Amino acid sequence: MGLFSNQFSNVVEWNEFREDMIFYKWSNQEIKKGSRLIIRPGQDAIFLYNGKIEGIFTDEGDYDIESQIIPFLSTLKGFKFGFNSGIRAEVLFINTKEFLVRWGTGNPINIPTPQLPGGMPIRSNGTFSFKINDYIKLIDKIAGVKSSYFVEDVKLRITSILDQLLMKWIVKEGKDMFNLQSMSFDIAKGIKDDLDMQLFDSGMTITSFQIMSFNYPESVQKMIEKNASHSMIGNMNTYQQASMVDGISSGAVGGGVASDMAGMMMGMNMANQMMQNINQASNTNQGSPTQTSTGAATSSASSEKPNFCPNCGQKTGEGNFCSNCGQKLN
Repeated sequence: MGLFSNQFSNVVEWNEFREDMIFYKWSNQEIKKGSRLIIRPGQDAIFLYNGKIEGIFTDEGDYDIESQIIPFLSTLKGFKFGFNSGIRAEVLFINTKEFLVRWGTGNPINIPTPQLPGGMPIRSNGTFSFKINDYIKLIDKIAGVKSSYFVEDVKLRITSILDQLLMKWIVKEGKDMFNLQSMSFDIAKGIKDDLDMQLFDSGMTITSFQIMSFNYPESVQKMIEKNASHSMIGNMNTYQQASMVDGISSGAVGGGVASDMAGMMMGMNMANQMMQNINQASNTNQGSPTQTSTGAATSSASSEKPNFCPNCGQKTGEGNFCSNCGQKLN
């Protein structure tokens, strides 16, 4: 009896499981007496009889079909296996996980914009996720005529309409054509809703849609970066001065004696600028002295010597002339 038992029994399982396979249909001629059903983690098993769903089993495990499965099937619960006959049924195994897919535009999308008559050519890339959420629709539209279905099949379907949806939602939400990344969340949300409607009749749903980046033509990207750097600088004179100082200190500008001379000249110019500021402030204060009845305050202010030479910046001493350059001090 052991020999006959092996001939008339089989194991119903998805034994060539692939991560990128959405479903697999076990469709041998018959399910024999003594057969077993194996459901692995991440799988659901659907019994089909004459193209209709008889039962859905979602718990992983190893089951005896005659005693543990048949009693729960809709129209086959009273079926009795014979010695050499079995059930002519199919079992559809569903991959229940959420599938993550990377996408990217194959060709640039010409987005209408007033600045460019031919449109702005933009590329984009990102990810989307989907899963099966309606077994009846899946069987009616896809699994009824296919024995297997892959993530690549869904990706091809999505990318065939993705360029149109990107154009639609960029035009709708892209208030600033040169700063689309800041509006990527709203653009992605609109695309997700549209894609979800496209897959609705197939029993699948889009669980997320992400835009990672928008890519402009190289010439446009350089213009954007240049404009951004100018906006950050603000005062161009300050930027040039700071760049010169950095260049000299790092040796990028000049070198050896040349850089030393340049540094000394810049130091003298800065000192003169400081002295001019000090003298200007001093003259301002001296121009409006406190008046007294005898005019002594005015005479005293005009005869005071400055603390620093107005010509070379050297600190003054007790004399009436600068000890460094000979400039008269009062």
